Amino acid sequence: MANSNANQNDTKQHPFLAITVVALMTFMGVLTETSMNVTFPTLMKHFQISLATVQWVTTGYLLTVALLTITSAFLKRRFTNKQLFISAALLFIVGDIMCGLATSYWLLLIGRIIQAGCVGLTGPLMNNIILDVVPPHKLGTYMGMANLIVLVAPAIGPTFGGAVVAFASWRMIFWITVPVTLVLLILGVLIIKQYSPTEHYEFDWLRFGLLSIGLISLLMGFNILGQPHVLIKFSVYIILSVVMFGLFGWRSKYSQKALFKLSVFKRSAFLFSFLPYVLLQYSNIGINFMLPSYVQMVNGASSFIGGLILLPGSILNGFGQPLYGWMLDHLGGKLPLYLGNTLFFIPLVIFTIFGQHISIMNIIILYTIFAAGRSMAFGNSMAYGLEKLNRDERNDANALYGTGNMVAGSLGTTIIATLMTSVNLANFSNAENIAAGSQVAFGMLAFIGIINFILFRKLFRSAK
Repeated sequence: MANSNANQNDTKQHPFLAITVVALMTFMGVLTETSMNVTFPTLMKHFQISLATVQWVTTGYLLTVALLTITSAFLKRRFTNKQLFISAALLFIVGDIMCGLATSYWLLLIGRIIQAGCVGLTGPLMNNIILDVVPPHKLGTYMGMANLIVLVAPAIGPTFGGAVVAFASWRMIFWITVPVTLVLLILGVLIIKQYSPTEHYEFDWLRFGLLSIGLISLLMGFNILGQPHVLIKFSVYIILSVVMFGLFGWRSKYSQKALFKLSVFKRSAFLFSFLPYVLLQYSNIGINFMLPSYVQMVNGASSFIGGLILLPGSILNGFGQPLYGWMLDHLGGKLPLYLGNTLFFIPLVIFTIFGQHISIMNIIILYTIFAAGRSMAFGNSMAYGLEKLNRDERNDANALYGTGNMVAGSLGTTIIATLMTSVNLANFSNAENIAAGSQVAFGMLAFIGIINFILFRKLFRSAK
């Protein structure tokens, strides 16, 4: 095995420092992603594009992260932690420069897709390092501490993006993050060690291609759903997606090449933690996209206010992570998962009922409750599932959690954008149509809360 002669004293020396540096690099990627959500109305005017087009700044980013995350089980076994980290940092810097200099929307989008390579590599890397060095009974606490760093980004991202747009230019979002990334790159080279041996083996390009085409077709289909006269085109995309997923599943039965093992889906602990995990992420990314746009397009608020409304809830989202992880490790899974989903569900019901007439202050209060509950249930869904798996299953499970996370985020943005613009009544103003479409979206998210209760019940029954 290559790199098997890694110094074992180094491998266990300062794992939390390595986890922190990787988490901070992931933080930078999430920061730019959540910052960009607030800039959509500005970008629409600047590049003369529609909401359905501009949302690909987020959807394309998350899709790219998802495609890279698919490969994370292979990358973890094939390349060293330091190689993956350096690659991630360089992709982020190149993307920063391209976006900062972009003269057209398409150059901006390409820059964002390149930049997505950072989170696509460092997100799974952070979790894999934790799985390498942390015992199962402490996974909740350590993942909570790492997620604290990563989830602070959504706490300040919208406010940061809104402030930059209001007082400078959206391009400064990218220029400000370049020097910070350079510092993290240097620290990573010095601190990150190898915690398990690597080995050379062949990557399964065929399965990766089939899965990639399936995911892209799925997102393209949902992206055009809100447009007129697209039923046939939508059907073609969905059929193509189903065929690709079917071929992927068939090929997975016979392939001996490296990607990830689908056998973990046979484990109830994985399946019934994976499904609510991705549904919670779908809801989170969707509502984080929807609310800043809602207050700007319906309430007439500025981009700065659009970002600020998410700040209190996002602070609870990030800084509550260590507490939520402690709850899992010391009180079991039922309390944080059931309580978290309840706090997630109640605000969505209220949003659904009053979706056409919500003041900015009520949005802040409801989103804060939503974010606290979503955060409590989200990270613990994954940690609880990983606790119940064997050690040799965790790398593959981590790849699937991460891939599902990003695909769900991409679908969340795409479907929410479609629903927000789905109402076009002639006697309504644009703001009233957006408000009515948002009410439909809130109702869909509330229904997800009901589904999660059912899935968590099955999860705990399977663990008996």
